Amino acid sequence: MNNPIHRRSFFKKSGALLSAFSIDSLFNQVHADEWNDISIQYKNWSAKELAKNEDYWAVIQQGYSASSSPVVILNNGGVSPSPIVVQQAVARFNELSNQGPSYYMWRILDQGRENLRDALANLAGSDAEEIAINRNATEALVTIIYGLDLKQGDEVIGSTQDYPNMMQAWKQRAQREGIVYKQLTFNFPIENDEEIVDAYRSAITPKTKIMHLTHVINWNGQIMPVKKIARMAHEYGLEVIIDGAHSYGLLDFKIPDLEGDYFGTSLHKYLSAPIGSGMLWVKKDKISKIWPLTCAGDPLSNDIRKFENLGTRSFPIEQGIGEALNFHNAIGTKRKEERIRYLKNYWAERTMQIPDIKIHTSFKSEYSCALAGVSLEGKTPGELSDVLMQQFKIHTTSISLENIQCVRVSPHVYTKISDLDRLVDALGKISKS
Repeated sequence: MNNPIHRRSFFKKSGALLSAFSIDSLFNQVHADEWNDISIQYKNWSAKELAKNEDYWAVIQQGYSASSSPVVILNNGGVSPSPIVVQQAVARFNELSNQGPSYYMWRILDQGRENLRDALANLAGSDAEEIAINRNATEALVTIIYGLDLKQGDEVIGSTQDYPNMMQAWKQRAQREGIVYKQLTFNFPIENDEEIVDAYRSAITPKTKIMHLTHVINWNGQIMPVKKIARMAHEYGLEVIIDGAHSYGLLDFKIPDLEGDYFGTSLHKYLSAPIGSGMLWVKKDKISKIWPLTCAGDPLSNDIRKFENLGTRSFPIEQGIGEALNFHNAIGTKRKEERIRYLKNYWAERTMQIPDIKIHTSFKSEYSCALAGVSLEGKTPGELSDVLMQQFKIHTTSISLENIQCVRVSPHVYTKISDLDRLVDALGKISKS
């Protein structure tokens, strides 16, 4: 921003709490008119019908700088790029902050957290007083894992296919305090809810206190029947933690409807919020019993904000979440879910026709959406991922976890059909080589 008039105008508006929730939001300035037009044009289309309409999604793709990357980015399950308006919001708020951090961050930007909390709660379908804003799913979930009062001999049931940071946190509690951490192992893909629910049920003993569930398995994209497992767990008097790192901002659900007690997520995956943003949800009547991960004046209060005492944080990143919500809400969760599922099925169905290729993920909508695993006989996941990048400029991630050996592919709304054709073509060439 080299224009001094523009700078003064921005700072003046920022002083009046210019945010993603004002009429002058960046999203409204850049996208509102065009997106309103296409929304009217396609208002009678179902989400599934619209998922295949390239004209509609071409407009969405233009909102991402990543859509023109020379490298095809197919590891959005790791971290997704932000839309251009989100990047601009973070840059502008960062410039504002550096005009005088102790004033602009703490007196101006910090006042925007409550509006942001309301907006996140609206998407979550929850009470705003159950939402804490932090930096990622690890921070959110470890807050719960370390904050629960458990004693020696108490049992926790998880899975070897949960996220490593969560497993390590439970193992640390087991090592330090003598709790018992039990882990199930599944042979995914599984297309039978009861098989999964029964596995968790069979692990319960009179000493079991907590069930730790992953909504979408990050290794191969399996969607777990968390609501059914949580309902069963509550019948036994257990509490349920849900890792929603790969579901919030992608799947069309409301957090309370999953029937868990605690939920943590990263916002920099499918919501496309700034990198380093996350969210914790705690059922209102559970807040007071959880000790905060960092300091709090009253650690056993029932105020969700006790989980936000992070010290100095990046206020520009935090406030940039609002523009990501604008971008997401203008598309609609169901439309996003169906489009990304269509993209996953598009490449995976074509890849299945290639000799020696295996897909490690279900094609049924209730069991998968964005993420899918692929392997090629004769190559390790690392070797296949390396060839895709080095020879074809396609970025994926290799997975080597006990019984899951594959390359994980995860498109996003900015991913073009031509990008996926490039992937399929590359896999065909590698198979023949």
